[in-house]
Amino acid sequence: MKKILNIFVLISLATLVGCSSDFLEQQSPDQLSSSTFWRTKSDAEAGLSATYALLEASVEEYAFSEVKWPVEAYREDICKLGSDALNYQNWVELADFTYTNGNSQLTSYWKLNYRGISNANQVITKVGEMSSSAISDSDKNQIVAEARFLRAYYHLKLILNWEQIKIRNKYITDQNEISAPLASRTEAWDFITSELKAAAEVLPAKQPADKTGRATSGAANSYLGFVYLTRAYEETAKKQAYLNDALTALNKVQGYQLVKDYVSMFDGTNKNSIESIFELQFTGNTSNGAFYRTALHFWMAASELGGWDEILPTNMLINEFKKEGKIATTGNYDSRLYATIFFKDPYFNDPANPRIFGDTYDKKFGGIDKPAFRKYLPPTQEKMNTEFLGMNVPLMRFSNVLLMKAEVLNELTRTAEAIPFINTVRDRADMPSMIGVSYDAVKAQIEHERIIEFPLENFRFYDLRRWGKTKAALDAVGRTGFNPAKNNFYPVPLTEIQNN
Repeated sequence: MKKILNIFVLISLATLVGCSSDFLEQQSPDQLSSSTFWRTKSDAEAGLSATYALLEASVEEYAFSEVKWPVEAYREDICKLGSDALNYQNWVELADFTYTNGNSQLTSYWKLNYRGISNANQVITKVGEMSSSAISDSDKNQIVAEARFLRAYYHLKLILNWEQIKIRNKYITDQNEISAPLASRTEAWDFITSELKAAAEVLPAKQPADKTGRATSGAANSYLGFVYLTRAYEETAKKQAYLNDALTALNKVQGYQLVKDYVSMFDGTNKNSIESIFELQFTGNTSNGAFYRTALHFWMAASELGGWDEILPTNMLINEFKKEGKIATTGNYDSRLYATIFFKDPYFNDPANPRIFGDTYDKKFGGIDKPAFRKYLPPTQEKMNTEFLGMNVPLMRFSNVLLMKAEVLNELTRTAEAIPFINTVRDRADMPSMIGVSYDAVKAQIEHERIIEFPLENFRFYDLRRWGKTKAALDAVGRTGFNPAKNNFYPVPLTEIQNN
């Protein structure tokens, strides 16, 4: 995918420069350009592959973790910087909210998402222009629909992190079209909504085995439900209508189930599971020079586990997991705690069943009490010691759909209908049914479940902002530098301002 991406980017750049330059008057007949690349279905698939390649800043094995998680996770109350992360000032600024529009990580995040949009726009235009002799209508329609889903996804990542963004809805061939004003949030949401709806109408409910991981109607409807739920809180005059729209979209997400072995979805042993709706694809396959791996496990792991000590769970997250006590059917705390975090507990200190890479917690951590993330770590020490791994990263899971449906129903005052969805998620974690039947009890339970269901999946900040609780939550963990007026959204990067 990386080789395809490099070709694709060069084509894009050549198009932007060539259209306004008089220096190049003749084109080499054996050199690919945007006008000669799109000849067959395989070319269309290659262009689409290059568009997928930019998902979540996954273009580079190191940049993937070093852009996505500092930008998205360091500002959450459930995560804190590890010891090594303190050496990187641009990461520290994100965590203590002293960043400016010159911060390199948020700038990279912005650029990579717009590169993804640019690639998607080229696919939509160029594949759409291909003749029926080059590609069948059904193949063309699906590739364009996937590109439209990706274009919506990249815009969604931007509007979730910036108050205003530029809508890029066309393939740019003239430098004069590059400058564009920032759109209003309503305009951006409307565009994203229309793209997801259009994609959902064309995409299949399930992709064939050779296209595993590519967008489906389930993915489009899941994110459409998320968009409507977010808009319901932002645009309160239309709250009821958006909640109903969210429920309609989420009800269309069918054919998925929760996976009992929660940790297997994050350690590389259960890729593209029955619970996974949209998942970032990596593999250890290196044939023909392929490289689809990352060093994510080192970035996530504590130093005592052989990692770099970049991110750790906060006491708040540990306490949230433990707040209901050891009431699981296993006799322990909520099972998601053990699947998400290594911590000082008899479960991890059983010498007869050493559960941390063949050792007990006390042996691995030298007797100190230092909770560390387990999520995104491989199951064995041998794999942990491997420089790069091909573990997938789930981006949208069915548990999210269930909890979003519960939230929508509760906000629609259909509280009794919300409770079964919450209990389904709890049952997977070996927890008994929730206590309480009121709107407030269900709302509190949803907030609790979302905290402990999605650590390191980076929904927490968006949840807090949606509920209007960001400032209070961060203050509660000593993160008093957060100012909603300044930090609810990132500033438009300085480079973007200078370029326009």
